[in-house]
Amino acid sequence: MIKRLFLPVLTCFLLTACVAPTIHQDNPDLAALFERYYQERMQLVPIESTLNGESLNNDKLYPYFTDSYSRKLTHFFMHYRSAIQQFNPKQLSPTDQLSYAIFIREMDMSLQGLSVGYFNGYFQDHQYMPFTQNGGVPLLMGQFGSGSGAQPFKTVKDYEDWQKRATAFSAWADSAIVYFRKGMAAHIVLPAVLVKKMIPQLDAMLIRDATKSLFYGPIHQLPINFCETDKKRLTNAYVRLINQQLVPSYKKLSYFLTTEYLPNARQTTGIEALPHGKKHYSFLVAYHTTTRQTPDEIYQIGLSEVKRIQQAMDSVQQTLGYRGSQQAFFQYMLTDKTFMPFTKPQDVLTTYRAIQARIDPRLKTMFNHVPKASFEVRQTEAFRAASGGPEYVPGTPDGKRPGIFYVPILDAKTYNVTIGMEALFLHEAIPGHHYQIGLQMENEQLPTFRRFINFSAYGEGWALYAETLGKDLGVYTDPYQYLGALVKEMHRAVRLVVDVGMHTKGMSREQAIRYMMAHEPLSEAGATAEIERYMAIPGQALSYKIGQLKIRQLRTAYEQQLGKHFQLGAFHDELLGGGSIPLEILDKQLATWAKGQLN
Repeated sequence: MIKRLFLPVLTCFLLTACVAPTIHQDNPDLAALFERYYQERMQLVPIESTLNGESLNNDKLYPYFTDSYSRKLTHFFMHYRSAIQQFNPKQLSPTDQLSYAIFIREMDMSLQGLSVGYFNGYFQDHQYMPFTQNGGVPLLMGQFGSGSGAQPFKTVKDYEDWQKRATAFSAWADSAIVYFRKGMAAHIVLPAVLVKKMIPQLDAMLIRDATKSLFYGPIHQLPINFCETDKKRLTNAYVRLINQQLVPSYKKLSYFLTTEYLPNARQTTGIEALPHGKKHYSFLVAYHTTTRQTPDEIYQIGLSEVKRIQQAMDSVQQTLGYRGSQQAFFQYMLTDKTFMPFTKPQDVLTTYRAIQARIDPRLKTMFNHVPKASFEVRQTEAFRAASGGPEYVPGTPDGKRPGIFYVPILDAKTYNVTIGMEALFLHEAIPGHHYQIGLQMENEQLPTFRRFINFSAYGEGWALYAETLGKDLGVYTDPYQYLGALVKEMHRAVRLVVDVGMHTKGMSREQAIRYMMAHEPLSEAGATAEIERYMAIPGQALSYKIGQLKIRQLRTAYEQQLGKHFQLGAFHDELLGGGSIPLEILDKQLATWAKGQLN
């Protein structure tokens, strides 16, 4: 999960520029513009600043969804869209041409998003639906304020910064209620089934004893070098913060959703039910896939991939000698205690760490460059484990915060190994998100905005492609783990069908759940959580498979084109070296690289 951007407004100058640049040195004025853009963006979107490891804006929280803030953001993107036009792309170095093309696309997609109510930032919620059960500031505040997330708690100033940010949450919550109400008036509301999941998440924060609150975590971790006066002052301040600011804010959000919003929430499934819903979905498809593919084209790709992967799964089932139906086999995988060998959460985490040890010796045959950043496997915090899936949270370029693979473990005794633990590790951790994001953030040759930008189709596409490297990395030797990898790939193919189906073809939530359960071993509760995620974030689930197919297509094409000149490590280095890139630009970048391999 890592998540940002936008529409194909690339013009023909890019092709011309990549073929015959007349200047080969990077342009310092362009670099200065990129840096100004990044620093101003960090001030406008302080949540991104914190996640990127910046410290200057850790005390700020803004209601990015309001009309006034949307106007401020629109002015910001328009200014930089105009400012970059002083540069002639034909006179830029190849590296600067690539940055120029990405920047132009970023500005255009940001402006298009704002015009239909979506801000291209860390969150992709519509302004009239400021958060969902799947993400948003109320959940992020829990992660930040727990003391174990991206918000730092190392100095007295860090503690004071969080106190200021958390105090601003009350005004944020008030604004969210105002804009939920505007959505009600405009008939742009969330599905009721999602709202019902949001309320318990908010209620989980309503703790009467402040010392037992999630937000008291930083006080439990007060650094020993703090003087006693500061410790006492901060402890008292945090108790007041929890009792007088945070708990009342979560309470008023919960009360509003329960009494006012839920009765007016919609019973429909897809975004097509909203005013201009199909137009919005087309934007979100372009946003998340970074391609020009239409929803119908993606739907057909999904049907084709489901059929292909189904045949591979059938073959493994036959190899295992299971003679029953596929549904019976799925039920066996889901329920047989043989596949639930754990007794405590630490057992699950240890198994994931053992996967890392197994693949480590072979990684150097595929990757010439790896991140310097450290890496950890952690259990997902209890307050969000029930509604969230496994995820990777990036570290910081300076190494002060490691990259973290979070594993939700509700009950270790029911944690099932057939979910494809090996494939999951390759995707979320190594060589998936940790390698891709780590190398990108550490690459100081990139403009700062490119070190932290994330295009879902590229990042999730790479992570899904990383799953396909399992056999070469020495895993998938257990047929059930290989089947688990196929199941995960099937899961991403099914997404193409159900996401487009729900949002453009009238597929109901219930039909989508049944379709998912028919094609993969997933409990009804698991399928429901997945489908409701796609309802909350239309189009994002398309990015995985679309990105993976593009990367695999490019690798196959260059293996054939370069023959003996093709080296997998060099291909991976080039693919990861430029950071996150829209798929339609990635084509051109790798074409230039391939020419260099033949010289």
